[in-house]
Amino acid sequence: MKLPRLRDPYFNYRHRHKLYVLRITLALAITFSIIHLFPIPHSGWALVSTIMVMGNLPHIGGVLDKASQRLLGTLLGASWGILLILLPVPLPGLIPLGTLAGIAVANYVTFANRHGYSGLMFSISLLLVVGGGHQDLSVALWRSFDVLLGTLVGISVTMLVLPQKATDILRFLLAENLDKLARLYHAHTSSSSGLSIDARELLKATSTLLVKQRGLIDAIHRERRLRRDELDDIISLQRRMLSTVELLLETHWTTRAGHERIESLEGLRDQQHQLARTLGTLAFQVRTGQPIDVEASPFDLQRYAGKIEGARAEDGRTLFSPGGYLWLNRELARLTGELVGRLGSLRRLPSKRLRRRAARHTLVSKAQDGIGKDQDELKEGGRDIQRT
Repeated sequence: MKLPRLRDPYFNYRHRHKLYVLRITLALAITFSIIHLFPIPHSGWALVSTIMVMGNLPHIGGVLDKASQRLLGTLLGASWGILLILLPVPLPGLIPLGTLAGIAVANYVTFANRHGYSGLMFSISLLLVVGGGHQDLSVALWRSFDVLLGTLVGISVTMLVLPQKATDILRFLLAENLDKLARLYHAHTSSSSGLSIDARELLKATSTLLVKQRGLIDAIHRERRLRRDELDDIISLQRRMLSTVELLLETHWTTRAGHERIESLEGLRDQQHQLARTLGTLAFQVRTGQPIDVEASPFDLQRYAGKIEGARAEDGRTLFSPGGYLWLNRELARLTGELVGRLGSLRRLPSKRLRRRAARHTLVSKAQDGIGKDQDELKEGGRDIQRT
């Protein structure tokens, strides 16, 4: 049995929980070894710093972002504390007042922004340096050194030991979300009732995936692969697509007469299934690290204009749901095309490493079978949603 390559994105994503525990354990073991081999005073702070930097962050970008904030806060806080200790004028109450003023300024500057952790570390480092009133410069310097040592160990282990990139996590979350949207959209065309329990669960799952993607923005930006505005656009388009699909599911069954009029539109299902295939193909290409090469055809509404204009129920009431339903289909197709164009413009989204390893992990069996596999999943998803 061949061992997985150390930089295999899919292996690292699939086993990210176990690898995260492995990295933390290894980092703490390295820190333990260092502080036992060398007589470092106050070495417990090195262990605390190691676990704080890596805590709940399994990917490189997150650790780098947190570590950089920790280093910045530690250096500034320790420097301010040392400056207060070294002041040649021993004024009464100078150190406590200077400490309070420094903490107040740091928390004011970092309030409600992404650098809040730097403000926290500034305050902690400053308090560690000035102590409880018995200031010792050597103690301050050793405490600062311990924090830096633990931080650097955490960064090194995260980057070198089976590294997990936040960009790769986004890739798989995005592909999973597109798959779920394709399943929902495909399944509703053959559903015999309104929103089912399974459909609601899929909608909830897609919303959860969007929240997870939003939480990766700072980490991905730190990895220097995608800009924040690019990530915002991708997530915003998915959110709008999800809202459109949810409205489609509701509008399809607004009234029985409207539903029957929608069902009678010749060629509508073919267009819908083509759009579902486009979503599935897009998910497939994102997941396997391929360049985005899929065409999202616009939804043709003109062919149905005569059949929905002035549509009425048996009691004479005007039917608005068929027109709204068709417009939502067109909007979903438009958003899909916009997402395809946005993803296709990202030069650093495709992954050679993932393409080379995709077949090994059965992400693909053969290149030409990829689309067929996605369609099998779509059909199975449709059957699952109908079982209520």
